[in-house]
Amino acid sequence: MSKFDPLHVQCAVKQQYQPVFTGTNQPRLLYVSNIRPQTSMYPRMLHAHADAVELALMYSGSGKFFIHDRYVPVSAGDLLIYNSGVIHDEISSADNPIGMYCITLSGLHMPGLRPNALLADDRNCVISCGEHFESVRFLFELMFKQLSSDYPNASVFCHNMMEALLVQALTLAADAPQKPIGKSKRLELALDVKQYLDAHYTEPITLTDIGQHLHVSHYYLCHVFKDLMGYAPMKYLLRRRLGEAQTLLISTDTTIAKIAESVGFDTQSYFNFQFAKNVGMPPSQYRKNYLVRAFD
Repeated sequence: MSKFDPLHVQCAVKQQYQPVFTGTNQPRLLYVSNIRPQTSMYPRMLHAHADAVELALMYSGSGKFFIHDRYVPVSAGDLLIYNSGVIHDEISSADNPIGMYCITLSGLHMPGLRPNALLADDRNCVISCGEHFESVRFLFELMFKQLSSDYPNASVFCHNMMEALLVQALTLAADAPQKPIGKSKRLELALDVKQYLDAHYTEPITLTDIGQHLHVSHYYLCHVFKDLMGYAPMKYLLRRRLGEAQTLLISTDTTIAKIAESVGFDTQSYFNFQFAKNVGMPPSQYRKNYLVRAFD
């Protein structure tokens, strides 16, 4: 090759850059976590983030997650986007454990959407990364490694990676299908029951209370709810309380007694019993074992 032959190694970007996060839209990274397959046998029960958005990348395994009002199949390579307030139940099994990176952020104000929503609520929140899986995984993994190793300026670095990840998520979501619409009367009833339970899960609730509130036989609503949601109403209520307790255990220093009371349990001893029975370990051990790297 002569010294005048072109090398063809340069690339010029001619597109005009339009910043996504400006003005009041200033997302702040709250924490990064890695749910390893060997720990996913301990279920992360029904919970929601009232003022935050969560992005989760499934990097191994598969299962069915309960998201908002339905069961959704998920598998390695899927990106899950939970807007604020979206209740979800992450279900794994010993035979097919899941591995999952998660980030949680607040301060998101996307144009035309409610606060702390990355997508419109009628959009599909489970998105296949396809050929982009490795690049998306790289961003999650790099953020977790930087933060867990206490690398200098890790918070600044991870903030920039978070913005890159959000842009990537928006790009992948652009062609994702919308959720199916249309509700039967049975589904509407089940959703009314769910809405009541979600709004009052910290209070004493009986099936009779729900039936009287909805003017429906509590026997009938129990049958419809279990048929469509997979749990009897009281089982859903228990998992809802335990899921919120898990969030408080891993994200606050609140005492276990206070957590038990705040999510609707009469006594700490009964809370400890139900937590160990359904999660697989006592709440104190869960708090110690759950590794979450948070930003100050």
